[in-house]
Amino acid sequence: MITLVGVGHVFDIKDQVRRVIAERLPSVVCVELDRARFHTLMSGATGRPGGPLPYNALAFFQRWIARKYGTDVGQEMVAAVSTAREIGADVAFIDMEATDVFHRFWKGMSFKERVKMFVALISSLFVRKKTIDREIRRFEDDNETYLEAFGEEFPSIKRILIDDRNTHMARAIEKISETHVNIVAVIGDGHIEGVRDLLGDREVDVVRLRELRSEPSTNSVTFSFSIEDDS
Repeated sequence: MITLVGVGHVFDIKDQVRRVIAERLPSVVCVELDRARFHTLMSGATGRPGGPLPYNALAFFQRWIARKYGTDVGQEMVAAVSTAREIGADVAFIDMEATDVFHRFWKGMSFKERVKMFVALISSLFVRKKTIDREIRRFEDDNETYLEAFGEEFPSIKRILIDDRNTHMARAIEKISETHVNIVAVIGDGHIEGVRDLLGDREVDVVRLRELRSEPSTNSVTFSFSIEDDS
């Protein structure tokens, strides 16, 4: 069984992610991270000085949104890895290397797309939380249409940040499934449908972000581990 857990990197859903993993007791937990990003999260760093401009801009935007929801970016991923260690499961970092991805999409974007992206990011800084909530509901109600519209507005970004990464992560999960029967993959909710389709006829269960956000946080268990243990 492959369980895909859809998350949002700006929400406080770490307790819910822990629960899903603890209930399923997988032999491996896959996370939408590369190794460098994981170590950045563990170190508490907020970005990569000298990194590509769009990388830093999007990272800043994510941190800004996360603060509106009372959390830090990526804490659900830290919780997934720590829970895997606690139950004795392997951890697999299945995402593409972030800096390479952002270099690719920056080079692939037209000038028009670049301008539209920065205008959208700047405009977002003045958006109220209830507007963000409304956009999230629109995505949850019909994520396929939402992503299609996003692709029409930003075709290079969707192709590289979503479609190409869907393929990369699905192939990584397929490879892992050759040696593991029970797998939990914690990935962004926007990747869920694409990855599920690419996994074909494999047995796949799905837990969506909407389900996780509807559950209360328990704050009942704290896991800890050393980053030197990651494999």
